[in-house]
Amino acid sequence: MKKLSILGIMVILISMLVSSGTVASEGGKTIVFALGAEPVRLDPPNQTDNPSEMVVRHIYDNLVEFTEKGDIVPMLATSWDTSKDGLHWTFHLRKGVKFHDGTPFDANAVAFNLKRVTDPEKTTRRTKLYAPFIESAKAVDKYTVSIELKAPFGALLAHFAHGAGGMVSPKALQTYKDKISLHPVGTGPFIFQEWVPGEQIVLKRNDAYWKGNAKIEKIIFKPVPEAGSRVMMLESGEADVAFPVPLVEVDRLRKTKGVKVITGDTARVIYIGMNNLKKPFSDVRVRKAINYAVNKKAIVKNILKGMATPSKSIIGSLVWGYSPIQSYEYNPEKAKSLLKEAGYPNGFETSLWTPEGRYPMDAQVAEAVAGQLQKVGIRVKLRKWEWAAYIRNTRKKPEEAKYEMFLLGWAPSTGDADWGMRPLFYSGMWAPIGSNRCYYKNPEADRYIEAGMKTADPEKRKEIYRKAQEIIVKDAPWVMLYDMVQSVGIRENLENITVWPIEIVLVKDAYFK
Repeated sequence: MKKLSILGIMVILISMLVSSGTVASEGGKTIVFALGAEPVRLDPPNQTDNPSEMVVRHIYDNLVEFTEKGDIVPMLATSWDTSKDGLHWTFHLRKGVKFHDGTPFDANAVAFNLKRVTDPEKTTRRTKLYAPFIESAKAVDKYTVSIELKAPFGALLAHFAHGAGGMVSPKALQTYKDKISLHPVGTGPFIFQEWVPGEQIVLKRNDAYWKGNAKIEKIIFKPVPEAGSRVMMLESGEADVAFPVPLVEVDRLRKTKGVKVITGDTARVIYIGMNNLKKPFSDVRVRKAINYAVNKKAIVKNILKGMATPSKSIIGSLVWGYSPIQSYEYNPEKAKSLLKEAGYPNGFETSLWTPEGRYPMDAQVAEAVAGQLQKVGIRVKLRKWEWAAYIRNTRKKPEEAKYEMFLLGWAPSTGDADWGMRPLFYSGMWAPIGSNRCYYKNPEADRYIEAGMKTADPEKRKEIYRKAQEIIVKDAPWVMLYDMVQSVGIRENLENITVWPIEIVLVKDAYFK
């Protein structure tokens, strides 16, 4: 009986520690961050997914950075000048900054990084973010960088604020080469410590950080694809941050002691991509039919509990350059008519791939879409994927792509229409070079996308992107679903986390009360 009593007391004590968050936070020194998907790469210009970018932004600094409101502020660059024709930019750098390996951050390091991301012989996954407009970059002196552009580019600073713009140690790049993702070295507030695949990524505080030391000593990112598990970890105190939180749990969690939830609009659109090269998706009538067959309002109401907005364009409403073109209304009879016109009066069989845990209710949304398509004769086989494998298998050359339909989201980390559209719809950005996984091609859309990239005047750019959106929405290369709302669960005693509308959550400035 005494042994049982002691055991009972121990269980109670452990439960008290867990429920208070002490186990996770280790006395206010460690943040445990439960992510819906495991990061894929920790090399800034080679990461293409938000879980990777969230970790990257704790290790690396950019020349400039976004605020929560989307403004651009100095970071490693203290100021910049531009010529009247917009072709020449000069960046003045912060002095006394060092990379985690002790090497100095200076103009040569910036020039080295920019040459890396514009090298036509050895491209990165984000080369297309910079190469089309950067002609050259060189060090003028130790703390001054001169950048020549091929044409005026209105979104230059936004592209430097992108996660791909993190400054990597030249010494580390020369040492680790293609393995740099496993040995990330930046100038940021946290230093990479270890990555145990499938379990955790651990960062420790940079005690020589140029902005001053973070209040947290360690961050542990844990991949937890199952939404219910993330919620349990948050409620028990095993995790201090959970992202994303299932939208159906938001109201309940807001009433839960020790937990708070942040929700907000995002720049992310969720869509069902279609392989435009494969029949029957090569026929625009079929693509439009599928758009009409999906009841977006019902999905938003019943699955997402109203925490989303049916899309009216192929970029999110918070993206600069957005125009509300149209939403394909739910019209199953019109869908059937278009399918009959295209030669599929009895529908057809196809497959739909989806991640599970990457976006709020992603697999459930895919299931709903499959059910709605069934009503117009399209018989769908659903396949769920783990995130890293999913990204890898949906980034193939056209002849290697096995998918027919797939669920994904896109939020341009520049906040600008150029990167909201060019990677996804420009014919020169077909996967695996870019993120045009639909293999969409329209020369007219290409011309507008190119014009938007080379035009400096903001009002002219907006009009260019409006026309591009009209063309692409009419072509219906994907199923326009909804603009996403994000939800972040946090322990009540955790303060000062940063939530960007581009679906990025940062804890580098956070602390426990």
